[in-house]
Amino acid sequence: MNPPRLPEAIATPSVSDRLFIALQHVLPQHLATAFIHWLARVQNGLVRSALIKGFLKLYPQVNLGEAQRTQVEQYASFNDFFTRALRAGVRPIDVADTALVSPVDGRVSQAGAIEEGHLLQAKGHGYSAAALLGSAARAEPFRGGRFATIYLAPFNYHRMHMPVAGTLREAVHVPGALYSVNQATAENVPGLFARNERVVCLFDTPYGPLAMVLVGALFVGSVSVVWQSSEVTPAKPRPQYPTPLPLPSPAPALAKGEEMGRFNMGSTVILLLPPGMAEWEASLVAGQPLRLGERIGTLRTA
Repeated sequence: MNPPRLPEAIATPSVSDRLFIALQHVLPQHLATAFIHWLARVQNGLVRSALIKGFLKLYPQVNLGEAQRTQVEQYASFNDFFTRALRAGVRPIDVADTALVSPVDGRVSQAGAIEEGHLLQAKGHGYSAAALLGSAARAEPFRGGRFATIYLAPFNYHRMHMPVAGTLREAVHVPGALYSVNQATAENVPGLFARNERVVCLFDTPYGPLAMVLVGALFVGSVSVVWQSSEVTPAKPRPQYPTPLPLPSPAPALAKGEEMGRFNMGSTVILLLPPGMAEWEASLVAGQPLRLGERIGTLRTA
């Protein structure tokens, strides 16, 4: 079946955007990302301090006062700082039974209905849930449901939490490219989120199935999940097909607001809900900033 028609005109990219996209196509994405992966874990004091202090100068929005460790010297490496934990209570979780909460700090990229099995990426661009999740079977329960794409900027808190209580049913590593994720690439790289490296997590909840897709990007080649000790990183040689991740027994059951993973560097989280599970809040529109734990949808109870 053809994807739904997207009536909005596609804006002509600027010269700078065209050059940026062209660079994305020729850049050795995985090699560059592997270097940043190594650099972010260097524990030399001078390197660590220079990287963290330079980052804080570049992104003054970072509020270390919210973190459990408030001093640069308390972090072993840049990645240790980047994936820092927050102090208890600084992100209150909406505990109402009907509240579906934001899993992250970030900004809404797109949110809406999954129409004919497709999600909206940007004006004039859609992509299929089957491509995103790695199979038509995984996508079928979400046909006619809802989705929300949430972008994490470099200055955001980079741990992901549960939007509703759920039990992990399946986790899959889907190999792919590592395009940068921003407005320019979303508007000009077709199927961006279904092309990039990602981890697909499927949960069973009291309200129905839930998919959380953790999308990698340039310099974001690894994701950590709480149910396994090792990072999920691109395999060498990289497989060309989705690879199931080993699951512990019993299957992890996570409470609403509980940490489920973290980006080692950061990118995008996509939520998929089945039909009838919830209604998005009216404020959940492109460009809306979000904070972990705030209500983004209302769950339908029997």
